[in-house]
Amino acid sequence: MNAQQQVQDCLDFIDASPSPWHVIASLEQRLQAFEFQRLHEKDEWSLTDGGRYYVVRDESSIIIFVAGHKNLPEHGFKILGAHTDSPGLRLKPNPVVNSDNLLRLSVEVYGGPILATFSDRDLSLAGRVAYRAGNGKVASRLVRFEQPLLRLPNLAIHLNRSVNEEGLKFNKQTELPLIIATSTAEQLPSEQFTSLLTAAADLDAEQILSWEFNIYDTQKGAFWGENHAFYADSQLDNLASCHAGLSALLNDIALNSGNTMVCAFFDHEEIGSESCKGAAGSFLPDILERIALANGSDQQGYRRTLANSLMISADMAHAYQPNFPNAYETGHKLCVNQGPAIKVNANHRYASTCLSEATFIDLCQQAGVPFQKYAHRGDLPCGSTIGPIASSKLGIATVDVGNPMWAMHSIRESAGVLDHGYLIKALNLFFAVM
Repeated sequence: MNAQQQVQDCLDFIDASPSPWHVIASLEQRLQAFEFQRLHEKDEWSLTDGGRYYVVRDESSIIIFVAGHKNLPEHGFKILGAHTDSPGLRLKPNPVVNSDNLLRLSVEVYGGPILATFSDRDLSLAGRVAYRAGNGKVASRLVRFEQPLLRLPNLAIHLNRSVNEEGLKFNKQTELPLIIATSTAEQLPSEQFTSLLTAAADLDAEQILSWEFNIYDTQKGAFWGENHAFYADSQLDNLASCHAGLSALLNDIALNSGNTMVCAFFDHEEIGSESCKGAAGSFLPDILERIALANGSDQQGYRRTLANSLMISADMAHAYQPNFPNAYETGHKLCVNQGPAIKVNANHRYASTCLSEATFIDLCQQAGVPFQKYAHRGDLPCGSTIGPIASSKLGIATVDVGNPMWAMHSIRESAGVLDHGYLIKALNLFFAVM
């Protein structure tokens, strides 16, 4: 596929994945087409050379791996890390607010979204419902409302005269509830919402025990700009990196390289990663150790494997926006469509070191891929990634990279078409050759 076809496939993937739980379902569908086998942590494992496997934890984090035939302690793991969650709004457990003949749903801010971008958009709900199944056990089901269901109408400028001077701001408690319906005399407000939920989930009301719902934008991804040089969608941070990593792995050369390759896609990166399924949890160490033990390694062999491993943490980077030149570090202005960025921070907010950085540079040069370097302004707080978290737990050399993008944490983000193809090409060489 050329770069534009790769991006279209990425947009299709993102549009099918409006919540972290839907991300895993989309990934599973793609993996099953390549005959990957799902493993469960509660079972014993027996792995075969060249075997293709994946493990899911709590339905929103996934580790995908190919068990290579090369000597594991000598060649190590080739790991690509990214995350499945994006900042936004999540529904509260008892969300219905009834006032002034309108029903609204109360939400909680998840991570650090640009709240103003959620106003005047065609929003809806996607997530999972936990319910009591026929066998008496608790099960879950994905639910997605395809049609625009919710809206956060802006306040007219006649009522907010200073909005263009002071910016659009929302109080997180009182001004974010989303309008869903007019209230009726026939049903209680909670019953109106429950009837929507039961119809979408195809469950009886008494079966439903709990739920988790993400607010998402129903507008599909699209190309824009002259010659379709750019693309826009929700959740480019960081589903574009997940797509690039998986695309690189599912290449015939990589699949048959003999390397033990791993894609680790975590939930909860946007809120610190400290959970049973986040990068700060035990998920990746648990799975890597089990791979090594199933490969016949003892504890010493496993530690040797980690010492010979390399991890690439792929998360989107801040592209230079010329309307705001003072927001960027001089000499580190990332240009869209000029290659992935290597992210460096002296305080180790990114995991890159001189040696891991040089390894990725060498990789790009071998692949014929342009690259850039990024450092944050010294007088602005620097974000972080799963890179420092995962590498500190495992002791694995790690480099932080990411494609340049505009409007990170907006509900509608933008990036360059060529960069997506560049990153896939570099990651494919990482998996296939190194």
